[in-house]
Amino acid sequence: MNPEKTLTTLRDELRKFAQERDWQPFHTPKNLAMALIVEAAELVEHFQWLSPEQSASLDEKTQEEVAQELADIQIYLARLADVLGVDLMEAAYRKLAINAAKYPVETARGSAAKYRPNRL
Repeated sequence: MNPEKTLTTLRDELRKFAQERDWQPFHTPKNLAMALIVEAAELVEHFQWLSPEQSASLDEKTQEEVAQELADIQIYLARLADVLGVDLMEAAYRKLAINAAKYPVETARGSAAKYRPNRL
């Protein structure tokens, strides 16, 4: 991976890509969020009806298709964050800190239980 390819450079390239095509009027938060969820659904299609073992060992063709869907999701997510003025890296690290407090290692290790603040 080229170290010059960062989330910031992706954001800038996507901004330029949209500007060159005059797509800014279409890149509203609503439209970008909807496009993002459509791409996420397309990703899920590749795993639908697979066993956990099958989902962990995709053939080369499916792996590439999954990579393309993940790229679409990343692109729409980065564009949405840009339009909304959200620093994705900062937001992700803030959320990681929140999750670390919510799911301390001592109580969360080996458990997939959802956090429930008012449950004993």
